[in-house]
Amino acid sequence: MLPYTPRRGTKKIGPNMAALFKARKVCSALGIAVGCATRSLTQLAALPELHQMLRQTCRDYADKELAPIAGQLDKTHTFPAKQIRELGAMGVMAVEVPESLGGAGMDYLAYSLAVEELSRGCASTGVIVSVNNSLYLGPVLKFGTDEQKKQWITPFTTGERVGCFALSEPGNGSDAGAASTMARQEGDCWVLNGTKAWITNSYDASAAVVLATTDKTLKHKGISAFLLPMPHPGLSLGKREDKLGIRASSTANLILDDCRIPHGNLLGQCGMGFKIAMQTLDSGRIGIASQALGIAQASLDCAADYAHKRSAFGAPIAKMQAIQFKLADMAVAIESARLLTWRAALLRDAKQPYTKEAAMAKLSASEAATFVSHQAIQVLGGMGYVTDMPAERHYRDARITEIYEGTSEIQRLVIANQVLKEYQ
Repeated sequence: MLPYTPRRGTKKIGPNMAALFKARKVCSALGIAVGCATRSLTQLAALPELHQMLRQTCRDYADKELAPIAGQLDKTHTFPAKQIRELGAMGVMAVEVPESLGGAGMDYLAYSLAVEELSRGCASTGVIVSVNNSLYLGPVLKFGTDEQKKQWITPFTTGERVGCFALSEPGNGSDAGAASTMARQEGDCWVLNGTKAWITNSYDASAAVVLATTDKTLKHKGISAFLLPMPHPGLSLGKREDKLGIRASSTANLILDDCRIPHGNLLGQCGMGFKIAMQTLDSGRIGIASQALGIAQASLDCAADYAHKRSAFGAPIAKMQAIQFKLADMAVAIESARLLTWRAALLRDAKQPYTKEAAMAKLSASEAATFVSHQAIQVLGGMGYVTDMPAERHYRDARITEIYEGTSEIQRLVIANQVLKEYQ
C-alpha cells in the first residue's frame, strides 16, 4: 500500500478504502491469515493489518491536509469542501456503504478509526464525516428501498454532497419521542410543518432524514422518517449558529412550512420513525466517541510535545512529576475509551446487541476529551490559553461531544437501563 499523497489535478489520492477491503476479502478467501477475517475481541489487542493501513492513511491525510488549516477553518467558520471531496475519493464519506452503491464496503471498526484520525487533525471535519456516514447514510442504507438507496445514497458517497439528520427540536431536546413537527398526507404527497433544531451540516447539506409525527395519538409510535431534498420549496434555514467549537461545521434550524414531498420519500414504514432514530443514534454514538478520541489524542500530543520543549527551573517540564502524572492520567483516559469504542464497533460488525456498549463508548470518550483537553491547557499554562497553540481549540471542540447525539446524562440512563435488564 502506498502512503497518502496530496491530490494533483484529477489524480486519485491515497489508497481507496474499497480496494483495501477487497484485498482483505481475497486474502480471507485464500485462507491467508490477515487477522481480520473474524470479528473477534482479540482485535482489541492489535488491529488487523489492513485496518492499520487504513488508520495510517487517514492519519497521514489529517497531518498534512487538515491540521495545518484547522485553526483557520475554525476562525472563519469555513466548510472544508475541498477536503471533503478528497475524503470522498478515498472512500471515507461512505465507509460502510457497499461498493455497488458507490461506497467503500468496509466495516464499522474501519469507520471508527477513520473518524478518530480525521478528528485528530480537525474536529469539524470529523463530525461532518461522521454525520454523513452514520446519521444520514446509515438509516437510508438500513431502512431504505432499493430505489431510495440509489437516489439518496450513491450521490452522497463522493464528497460532492453531504446529508444531515433532523431529530431535535427547540422544545424536545433529549425527549426524542416528543416530536412536534407534523407530517400529514395530502393526495400523493406528505406535507411537513415544524422546526428542527441544532442540525449539523444544515447549510452545506443536499438532503436530510427528517423525523415527524404522523399520528399524535400513538405518541412515539406515531413518528415517521422522511427523506427531504435540500434546498426545497417550503424549507428554510434559520440563522447559522455561532458556536463555541466545531465552528467549520454549520449548525442551524430547519424550518418546514407546508413543505411537500412525494409519498415515496417515506423512509421505512409509517410509524417506524422512533425506532429508526434510536437505532441510528446507537450507531452515531460510536462515531461521536471516535471524534472525541481524536480530539483527546490531539490534546495529549500537544501537551506531551510542549512538555519536552518547555523548560522551567533548569529542566524540561516533562521531568517534573506533576506534569508526568497529568500525562499519565490523560493517556489512561484515552486508551480506556478507545478500547470501549472499538468493542462497540466490533459488536456492531458482528451483528450483536451494542446499545449499552455504544453508550459506554460515547460517555467515556466524550468525558475523556473534556478532561484531557482541560489538562492539556494546564500543561501549557498561558500558551494553552491563546490561539497560537491548538490546545484552546481542542478544549472548545471537546465540549460538544458530551452534548450532541445524547448528553452524558442520557448515556448514563441508557447504560443503567441495559445493566438492570441483565439482572432481571
